[in-house]
Amino acid sequence: MKSNSFWSFQTLKNFYVATLVAWLIWVLFLDNNNARIVFSNRMKMKELEGEKAKLLDKIAKVTEERNEVFGNPKMVEKWAREKFLMRKPNEQVFVIVDENNQPIERKKEE
Repeated sequence: MKSNSFWSFQTLKNFYVATLVAWLIWVLFLDNNNARIVFSNRMKMKELEGEKAKLLDKIAKVTEERNEVFGNPKMVEKWAREKFLMRKPNEQVFVIVDENNQPIERKKEE
């Protein structure tokens, strides 16, 4: 038995399919948070997380160096001479480093 009324199964099925297609087009292309923007934001977030990891490593290294240097008064002078090339008048400062650009004296202390 086929119904000719407006609310038949075929009419409702077509309505729901058309609504679903319209909704997908809206969400994927027309919305303020469309697929392109979401993808772009995720890529940016991955870049920022990578940068965050690098900066956290750098902070850990600087904190370790600070604790090492400022815990010993002799190391403060050595650190200032090596990092900022501070020197006394009429004095030359030479820093001997290994292939990893680390001062050789540091290896002896460890």
